[in-house]
Amino acid sequence: FIARKHGQKPIAYDLPELEEILAETYGVIIYQEQVMQIAHRLAGFSLGQADLLRRAMGKKKAEEMAALRERFVGDAAAKGYPKKKVIRIFDLMEQFAGYGFNKSHSAAYAVLAYTTAYLKANYPVEFMAALLTNEMGNTDKVVQYLGECREMGIGLLPPDIQTGAWHFTPADQALRFGLGAIKNVGRNSVEAVIAARHETGRFDSFFQFCEAVDQHSLNKRVVESLIKAGAMDSLGDRARLYAVVDRALEAAQKVQRARGAGQHDLFGGMAATLPAAAQLPEAPAWPESQVLAGEKEVLGFYLSGHPLRKYQGKLRDLGTCASSELAALAGQKDVAIGGIITAIRVARSKRGELWASAMLEDLKGTVELLFFPEAYKRYGEDLKEEAIVFVKGMVRMEENAAPKLSISEMMPLDAVEPSLASAVVIRIRLGRSNGSVAQKLHDLFAEKPGEAPVRIEFEREGEFQAELEPEMRVRPDPEFASRARAICGKDAVLLI
Repeated sequence: FIARKHGQKPIAYDLPELEEILAETYGVIIYQEQVMQIAHRLAGFSLGQADLLRRAMGKKKAEEMAALRERFVGDAAAKGYPKKKVIRIFDLMEQFAGYGFNKSHSAAYAVLAYTTAYLKANYPVEFMAALLTNEMGNTDKVVQYLGECREMGIGLLPPDIQTGAWHFTPADQALRFGLGAIKNVGRNSVEAVIAARHETGRFDSFFQFCEAVDQHSLNKRVVESLIKAGAMDSLGDRARLYAVVDRALEAAQKVQRARGAGQHDLFGGMAATLPAAAQLPEAPAWPESQVLAGEKEVLGFYLSGHPLRKYQGKLRDLGTCASSELAALAGQKDVAIGGIITAIRVARSKRGELWASAMLEDLKGTVELLFFPEAYKRYGEDLKEEAIVFVKGMVRMEENAAPKLSISEMMPLDAVEPSLASAVVIRIRLGRSNGSVAQKLHDLFAEKPGEAPVRIEFEREGEFQAELEPEMRVRPDPEFASRARAICGKDAVLLI
C-alpha cells in the first residue's frame, strides 16, 4: 500500500471492474465496504448476502467461508470472469479479514495511529509518561513499557515525595515514577503530601514530613509503602526510616492535635513540637534482596535493581530469549527462557489430573507458563514463588492473547551450566578487506578470553589454503559466536 502510494510500485487490478472499487486505496483491499462491493459486482451478491460474507470473514468461520467461497467462485465464473482470477480475489478478501475495518473505523484509527506515532517520535518522554500513567493499574503493561523506555534511552527515576506527582512525570530526559502507582497509597494521601510540600517547601526530615502532612490522610500502611517504594530515600536509609514509623506518626499526631486545640506555650509559640530525640535510630541497612522484595510488594515489580541482573551473562550464554520475543517464536519447541516465578495457580483437568499455570518475570516483562499433567508431575514440587528458574518449552499462541510457554523442562537457574564449545574454527577468504577483519577478530579475542583454542583457516579459491593457530584462547559463548559471524560471515565460524 505504502509503496504504491509513493509511486514505488505500479498499481494493478486483477480485473478492470475492481478499479472503481479499489482506486482510492491504490488497488489494495482496505475497507470492509470494499469486500461487500466486490462480492456484489463480481458474484452478484445482494448487499445483505455481501454483509453475511463480511461477518463470516470477521469471525473466521471455516464452514461458512467454504460455502461462501464456492458460491462466490461459481457465480462469478458464471458471469464470465476467469476462475483463476476469481479464486485469487477471494483469497485476497480472506487475507483482508485478518486486518480490515469499516471505512469510518479505519479513518478514526488512522488519525489516532498517526497522532500517537508523531507524539512518540517527537515527545518520547512525555508520551511514555502519559502511557505509563494510563496503565498504572496494570503491572504487566507497566513492566513492558518500562522495558521499552530503557530501549529508548529514557531513564526511570524512583517515586519521590519531594518532587513526585500522582502520575508519571517527565524530568529532563527521564521519567519520574508516579506516587499513585504505589500500592496502598491513595489519591487523598498523595494530595495531602503535595499540599504539605507546597506549604512547607522541601521536607527536611522524616519527622518533619510526618508533622507537615495531614494525619487524616497519612497512616502507618501508607508511610511504610512509601518507604518500601523508595519515595522517602531523600530522608534517610529505608531500614532506619522503617524502624521509626510508629514513633514518628505518634509524635506528629500529638503536634497536629495540639495545633488543632490552639495550645501555646508561655512565649506564644506552639506547646507541642517534635521530640528532642527526633533522630533516625541506628539500624542495619536492608540487604538488596529485602530492598527489591519491598519494591516488588508495593510497585508490582523491581525498580532499583532486579534479581536477574546478575544472571544476564549466564542467560546469554544459555541462549535464552526474552519474554517480549516469544510472540515471534509461535509454535517453536525447546524455546528457553530464564526468570522469576511469581503467581502460581494449580487446577485439575477433566480427567482429574493436576496441572498448573505460573507467571514468569524476566527483565523484559512476563509470560505465562503452562505445566500440563506430565510436566507438573516432574516439576510441581519445585514450582515455588520467587524461585529463579531456567525453563524450556513450546510457544503457544491463541487469538488475541499473549503467548504462553508449554513447559517441557525446568530447573533452578543456579544449577544450569552453559555448555561451551571446546574449540573454534574460523574460515577467512583472502581479499582486500582482510586487514579490518583481522583487527576486529583480535579485538574480539581480547574481549573474550577463555580456554578454547582458535584455528584460523585462510583460503583463496583455486590458489592455496593455510592455517594459523593464534596463541590467544577464547570463551566461545553465544555472544562470541554471534560477533565472530558478524565479522566473518554466518558460515565462516564453526564451534566444535
